[in-house]
Amino acid sequence: MIARLAGVSVPTVSRVINGRSDVAPQTRERVEELLTRHGYQPRSAARRTQSALIDLVFNDLDSPWAVEIIRGVEDVAQASGAGTVVSAIHRRTSSAKQWLDNMRTRSTEGVIFVTSMVEPPLQAELRRLRLPVVIVDPAGVAPQEAPTIGATNWAGSLRATQYLLGLGHRRIGFIAGPPQLMCSRARMDGYRAALDAAGLAVDDRLVRPGNFYHESGYTAGMHLLGLPEPPTAIFASSDQMALGVYEAVRKRGLRVPDDVSVVGFDDLPEVRWCSPPLTTIRQPLAEMGMLAARTVLRLARGETIESPRVELATDLVVRDSAAAPGSR
Repeated sequence: MIARLAGVSVPTVSRVINGRSDVAPQTRERVEELLTRHGYQPRSAARRTQSALIDLVFNDLDSPWAVEIIRGVEDVAQASGAGTVVSAIHRRTSSAKQWLDNMRTRSTEGVIFVTSMVEPPLQAELRRLRLPVVIVDPAGVAPQEAPTIGATNWAGSLRATQYLLGLGHRRIGFIAGPPQLMCSRARMDGYRAALDAAGLAVDDRLVRPGNFYHESGYTAGMHLLGLPEPPTAIFASSDQMALGVYEAVRKRGLRVPDDVSVVGFDDLPEVRWCSPPLTTIRQPLAEMGMLAARTVLRLARGETIESPRVELATDLVVRDSAAAPGSR
């Protein structure tokens, strides 16, 4: 009731009660006045020392890029004296309900969703609880009130394709990500835009579906390399799929980049150690996690966010997996 009357979130009221300093002075004054007016009696000292938490929710946790985002969120949370609760809801309604039931029992400051579609019933319940929400790489159209954090996926994909074109490649295979994700669609559009700018038509036979994981990269790579006119380069829209392409190249008795160049997207830590080290687009995953955590904590303090949609820059990282066709 106090949160509703003060026009703030439940975690904000909790921070005032617990005497924490990360509350705007005017907000603290308003909440304390309402607490006094309604005869609030403090709870036990043990309750007042309970740490604040950030809930970090993924669809799945079986990917190295999830670890990078967790690392970024954890860095900010620890510096702010907050803890992090990591959950996976596996795209199932029952998992989302269980997470929501568990979340209600803890002192959550706010929620960060990663590559998730926040369904309307879940949105409504989070609004009722007055919990701030931030979405990293939204699967679809995000709730209007939820800030989103992403990367320049279109520009990164454009740059990767332009790099291969600059090396002299004209038959460039592309392995897409899950079509329901906005980042996947942006990477596909960047690839198409680069070909169009170079005066090349998109050959649909060179475009294969994927799901960002190794197996789909291997399957797509085997298909592309088995074509009567195979591509001289393959741009996989995730590093894990690019490593799957590496295995397909090996199975075909070929070599990277002697016979086919390969470029990925993400710049996961392990790709600098594969053989050959992978040329890729660096997506600032840890930085995205850090910004999401800072944003959700600012919202929990009642601060205003300057921009509801932030895209962090991507960069081309050139290593040894791409070369001019026929140059070796």
